[in-house]
Amino acid sequence: MNSTRRYDLDWLRVIAFLLLIFYHIGMYYVSWGWHLKSAHAGTDLEPLMQLLNPWRLPILFIISGVAVKFASDKLALGSFAWQRWKRLTIPFFFGVFVIVPPQTYAELLYTRGLISPGYWDFYLKYMNVGYQWDGVVTPTYNHLWYVLYVLLYTLLILPFLAMIHSFTRTRIFARLMEPSLVLFVPILPFLLYRFTTDISFPETHDVRDDWGAHIRYLSFFLLGIMIAKSNSFWRRVSQLHLLATVLSLGSAVLLSVLWSQWSELTPEGLSMYIARCLRICYIWWTIFALFGWAQRYLNRPSAQLSYLTEAIFPYYILHQTLIIIAGMLSRPWGLNVYLEFGFIVLFTFAGCGLLHEYVIRRMKWLRPLFGLKL
Repeated sequence: MNSTRRYDLDWLRVIAFLLLIFYHIGMYYVSWGWHLKSAHAGTDLEPLMQLLNPWRLPILFIISGVAVKFASDKLALGSFAWQRWKRLTIPFFFGVFVIVPPQTYAELLYTRGLISPGYWDFYLKYMNVGYQWDGVVTPTYNHLWYVLYVLLYTLLILPFLAMIHSFTRTRIFARLMEPSLVLFVPILPFLLYRFTTDISFPETHDVRDDWGAHIRYLSFFLLGIMIAKSNSFWRRVSQLHLLATVLSLGSAVLLSVLWSQWSELTPEGLSMYIARCLRICYIWWTIFALFGWAQRYLNRPSAQLSYLTEAIFPYYILHQTLIIIAGMLSRPWGLNVYLEFGFIVLFTFAGCGLLHEYVIRRMKWLRPLFGLKL
């Protein structure tokens, strides 16, 4: 376990990013705020989105922490830090100035009505650092905030890796991995955050003042580093994933009932507190269950996995802009919701797939711009 590649986590990383793409397509169709909205936007998808939303990002930060642990053990810390800096900063800034601007253009044109049609005129102002569009400051990074946060957390935690490694070898950590504790103890700090920092610092994805999110996501990232090479943890995953699945499904049903009646619940009443606590439990139980099923069925190499492991990061960088371009293209056509949804899914995945296969991976100078090795 300590020296072998975790193909199951590679698969989970791919699956989590694919779910993220579908989640962002879903954001085009729900009533929640987003950069661009379909004429068919409503509440039908929201129950499903609510079940995906709690754990879709935590699992990515945990897996990112696992990846940092495995990769950093192979290199000197200075070499690893420099490698990770190049691997993430280049696509981040390329994304900010090339990939993200169409998203902001669509938002300012269609959703906020702050600009007139004409992409070039908009882009010249977008490139003027600190330009204000009635509350929207450009340039911006939109969905690429995850890349920036992972980079910052990696650099922040690298000096403490030896200390973390030492802690994971102590009897205290071993006790925390006992079957009676491993499904519950990791939940405790996040319950504390839910009623303290999450309230004081609502999530903004603005790196400068997103303290609630930083505390939460950094904790998931740290958790990934701690469990990465813990044989006792992965044994517990194998032993307890069925129980975790039952707990996840049960909490999902109860949460769905509570969320469907949210507007009728007494503010700060018992049911609302139960829902808030259960949501935190649901995150960990779902991730734990997914770890178990992946460990059982996906922990093997394959050509498909090797390809997708490389492809998924360019897909992530490209997908939200392609979704919004598809939305802009289809707006004048008056399609019904099913045809429109099918077009947006096809356009997004075909765009990601074709650009990755025939452009990005084949042109050496483009590869670093999308986080790929030369």
